[in-house]
Amino acid sequence: MKHPRTDGIDPSARSRARRRALQAVYAWQVSGSSMQKVLEEFRDEQDMDIADLAYFEDLLRGLDAHLAQVDEALAPHLDRPLDLVDPIERGVLRLAVYELLHRLDVPYRVVINEAIEIAKRFGSEHGHTYINGVLDRGAQDWRSAEAHGSSRRG
Repeated sequence: MKHPRTDGIDPSARSRARRRALQAVYAWQVSGSSMQKVLEEFRDEQDMDIADLAYFEDLLRGLDAHLAQVDEALAPHLDRPLDLVDPIERGVLRLAVYELLHRLDVPYRVVINEAIEIAKRFGSEHGHTYINGVLDRGAQDWRSAEAHGSSRRG
């Protein structure tokens, strides 16, 4: 039986916000437009009523503000230069790394699982396994206390 959340967070609205954020990041990566312009277009054109709009905006603004840090943190865990990673997987990875580094209120396993599900939905056939491997290795660095604590419990 599912228990209602008492912290006011709707997980399905957050999931939808992440999916919309990936679509926006993909558009930003391929268009060369500013993140602000892409954010405005998505806010105006997409049905955001069912997504957590505040979380969507935090993901995009946060990634934009911390892009160099996110890409630098990601690089040692990749098997190729970031610009050679498929654009969908690159977007998923960037969003997840932003969350892992800056949204400590979200458990790292939730971030990784959400990234895998988004990659299954939008990415290449085996892209989700690549995402899983990169984020699992990275989480050992970025959330080491949380990752090591959960491995001892489970």
